[in-house]
Amino acid sequence: MVIGVRKNYYEILGVTPDSDAQDVKLSYRKLARKYHPDVNKAPESAQKFKDVLEAYEVLSDEKKRKQYDMLNGFYKTPKQKVKSEGAKNEYKKSAERKEANTTRPSFEESKEAFQKTNLKSALNDILDGIAKEKKSKKYPKSGDDIFSEVTISLEDSVRGTSRVINVIHKELCPNCEGRRFINGAKCSVCNGSGEFSQHKKITVKIPPNVKNGTKLRIHGEGNPGFYGGSNGNLYLTVKIEPNSNIKIEGNNVIYKLPVTPFEAVLGGKISVPVFDGNVVLTLPKNTLSGQKFRLAGEGIKTNGKFGDMIITVEIQIPKSLSDDEIRLYEKLKKLSHGNIRENLFHG
Repeated sequence: MVIGVRKNYYEILGVTPDSDAQDVKLSYRKLARKYHPDVNKAPESAQKFKDVLEAYEVLSDEKKRKQYDMLNGFYKTPKQKVKSEGAKNEYKKSAERKEANTTRPSFEESKEAFQKTNLKSALNDILDGIAKEKKSKKYPKSGDDIFSEVTISLEDSVRGTSRVINVIHKELCPNCEGRRFINGAKCSVCNGSGEFSQHKKITVKIPPNVKNGTKLRIHGEGNPGFYGGSNGNLYLTVKIEPNSNIKIEGNNVIYKLPVTPFEAVLGGKISVPVFDGNVVLTLPKNTLSGQKFRLAGEGIKTNGKFGDMIITVEIQIPKSLSDDEIRLYEKLKKLSHGNIRENLFHG
C-alpha cells in the first residue's frame, strides 16, 4: 500500500492523530459495520467501506502509521507529544465545529498544525525504532510435530518392513504470510485460512521385532519451522493386526497348529510354517487335541538370544471331503470299538 497517498486516514476513521490503537480499532469496527455492503445498500457505501479498510490497515500498524505520519505531517517525537496538547485540542474543536455545520480547517491546515517536528529528533526516533525492531526480530521457531499411525501384520512386525506414509504438512501461506487477508479481502491463495496443506509421501523403515504400540520418531518430517527454525518430527505409532493362530509373548512364539485326524492318529513329521521359513515337528502317534510341544530356539531373537516356539495341537477336519474320504470314514466307523464318551461322569 502507498503510505504517502494524499488521504486523511484519521478523518476517514473519525479519530485524531493522538488517538491510541484501541480508539482506532473501535472506530474501525463501528464504521466497518455501518458501511459493509451486506448491511448498507447505498451506492457510496462500497467505496466508503473500502476507504475504512484502507485507513485501518495503515493506522493499526505501528510502523506504517509512523511512516504515514512522517510523510503527512502528523508525526511527533515523545517530547513534542507533551507540547502538542494544544494542537490536539484544536483538532478536536475543529471536529466539533464540523458537527455544528461550521467551517472546518482544511486538510492542509490540519497538516500544518501537526507539522512542528524537529527533523533531527524525528530521524533519531526512526533510527531508534529500527534498532528496537532488530532487537525484537522474530526468533527461529521449530515446527509442530505430526502424529500418525501405521498398521502392519504380525509377520511384518517380526521380520521388519517398510511402509509409505502420506503426511500432510501445514505451512504458512506464502502469499499472505498467515495474515489471511490482503487489503481487506480474503487471500486468493489460501482462501482466508492463512495456511495451506502439502502432501508428502515418506518411506518409513520399521525395525524387526517391533511391539504393538511402539512409537517411532522420524526426525525432521513434521511441520516446517518458521524464521529459520528446525522442522518438527513425525511420530508414528505401530499397530499390529491380531492373529488368531500366533501370538508373541516375550521371546516366545505361541503357535496354535491345526492337524488332520490322520496326522494325529498316525503321527509323523509335519512341516510348520514360521516367520523365516519352515520347521519340522515330529508328532507322536495318537496325538491329542490341546497337546503342547516346545521347539527350543525357534522363537524371537532379542539381545542375541532366541526364545522358544510353543505349539498347541488343534485337530481339525477339512471343510470339504472327497467321496473317497467319506467312504473311508464310514469304514472307520464300522471298525471302531468302544465308546469314547462312556466315562464322562467318572472323571
